[in-house]
Amino acid sequence: MKKRSLLQRLIGAPYVLWAAIFIVVPLFIVAYYTFTDADGGLTLENLKSLTEAEYRKSFRLSILYSLAATVISLVIAYPFAYVMSRKRERTQKIMMVLVMLPLWMSLLILTYSWMNILERNGLVNNLLTSLGVKRLNLIGTPGAVIFGMVYNYIPYMILPIYSVMSKIDPSVLEAAEDLGSGGVSKLYRIILPLSMPGVVSGITMVFVPSVSTFYISQKLGDGKILLIGDMIERQIQAQNNYNVGAALSLVLMVLIVLSMALMKLFAGETDDNLYV
Repeated sequence: MKKRSLLQRLIGAPYVLWAAIFIVVPLFIVAYYTFTDADGGLTLENLKSLTEAEYRKSFRLSILYSLAATVISLVIAYPFAYVMSRKRERTQKIMMVLVMLPLWMSLLILTYSWMNILERNGLVNNLLTSLGVKRLNLIGTPGAVIFGMVYNYIPYMILPIYSVMSKIDPSVLEAAEDLGSGGVSKLYRIILPLSMPGVVSGITMVFVPSVSTFYISQKLGDGKILLIGDMIERQIQAQNNYNVGAALSLVLMVLIVLSMALMKLFAGETDDNLYV
């Protein structure tokens, strides 16, 4: 038993070292800059400065846009994942490739491509003018930023929901039909509860990167919409203010952890009441 325990420790050692270097140490550095000033003295001024209207607006916009992108992604992804899970295996593989295809390309390239498509002289406006419609200002709007979030992160909503739905035994749905459940009743009483773990996972996987994004808002927002990720980048790169940038990062990190904990709690309650 001792030899086995020692072997297990040796096998896990690389992971522990990796976690220490790339997780614990960066967190310590962020915390250090958050609670110190430029001279290294302890202070809470960095956190107090986040109460300014500019930062509060960025946090509010980040949360609102992320929630909007998450809800839109869920509305689109849920029926798509259900249809994909009911198709034949060959069709599922084709649809899976189509879903994962954007993930094979850089987010920067995808976002920059949509910036060119949506700009004033882009493909969308050229198509509108050919139909006699006046050119629209699409770039620099909340809709463009939310659209960029949905487009880039919707695969992370589809995949976990599909993964759960594909494991639902068709005989369970057939039994529900035999007992008189219609389409809506079957969806509400069988499919939705059984797919809830995938839904919660998808919500987390879309909301977390959306709330911390900055490149999407920079390009599709045309610099007019400053989310919390943009504020962090501006403090660190443009103003060399690592202390306030670290404070913003720490608050954002706490927000993300609380969101994930809430989703986990909700998932746990759903599992407990699944067959009630």
